[in-house]
Amino acid sequence: MPKFRLLTFLIKELEELLPSTVFFAISFNLILLTTQLILADYLIHFFSFLVAITSALVVGKSVLLADALPFFRRFDTAPMIQSVLFKTVIYCVVVFLVRFLEKLVEYWFGGGTISGIPDYIANHFTWHRFAAIQIWIFVLFLIYTSVAALNTRLGKGQLVRIFFTRPPAAPKQSGLAPVAGQTRFDS
Repeated sequence: MPKFRLLTFLIKELEELLPSTVFFAISFNLILLTTQLILADYLIHFFSFLVAITSALVVGKSVLLADALPFFRRFDTAPMIQSVLFKTVIYCVVVFLVRFLEKLVEYWFGGGTISGIPDYIANHFTWHRFAAIQIWIFVLFLIYTSVAALNTRLGKGQLVRIFFTRPPAAPKQSGLAPVAGQTRFDS
């Protein structure tokens, strides 16, 4: 039985991780593609597809972490804009912290010391690039949380149905012309 519970837990986590990871993987790769197209005129090559996918996995895991916070659902009963903005800010703060800690861990594994962290942050940390990525993450989270809130408001799965299924067929017209002074809807 423990194996079954573990498998159930892993499937549930994967189902929660997949939408945000796919959304951010597509988004980050589009940003990467447009950046490479712009920089190609200057013969500069930017980072790779694997970095974008890895970043999407980090953001996807950050979404799961933020969703587990006890105060995350605080504005679920408020107007949708409050919920969307609150969740966007929380997601961005969590991703900021995860990305920042990731950079510190890289520094530490690269031979850095704890006492050298302030110098690394002040002099060697690429704040402009970090801020630019964080701005894009904010915009993408705004889109992500808006769509997620709309999906919840309409009913889970309704957006998928609306976007990926054909609309119901319109009722057939009788073909008869309306009588003078009568509209089609009068009986």
